[in-house]
Amino acid sequence: MRKLKNSELDRLSVDEFKDSKKTPIIIVLDNIRSLNNIGSVFRTSDAFLIEKIYLCGITATPPHKDIHKTALGSTDTVQWEYVKDTLSLIEKLQSEGVKVCAIEQAEHATMLNTFQPETNTTYALVFGNEVKGVAQNVVSKSDIVIEIPQYGTKHSLNISVSCGVVVWDVFSKLKEKS
Repeated sequence: MRKLKNSELDRLSVDEFKDSKKTPIIIVLDNIRSLNNIGSVFRTSDAFLIEKIYLCGITATPPHKDIHKTALGSTDTVQWEYVKDTLSLIEKLQSEGVKVCAIEQAEHATMLNTFQPETNTTYALVFGNEVKGVAQNVVSKSDIVIEIPQYGTKHSLNISVSCGVVVWDVFSKLKEKS
């Protein structure tokens, strides 16, 4: 078995990416401190044709060298917008028919492995601060809280890892239904 060269991967050009049909997933970053995590979320969003990223609160915005270092150009492909207040944003998204899902450990959370996305629905996946998680007022206002099952001794995953796990899971389930 031979590893493929980048030139053999048949990836979209920037223009093709922008013109392509997007996965009905929106990422909301709620007060993310790490610029490397932000860049990583951009790269994951590019990989799975995510509709848009909202950068909220203290979350830094491109252009920034530390975001660029992990984003590897995906800040040029994935649509993004800065919104100061996460709660106002999710209320706006809900008014537009978007189902808001806080990714958090909470009472009565739905485990990711049992979550089944509906077809013809756009989902906003809200990822929280590296220390405090998704703000409680945002969790309380969300349509659903999704928890990533964990079986070891630690209580959380890195935000960029959480994003990768959740986006892949939801993307895969949506692809199965289409």
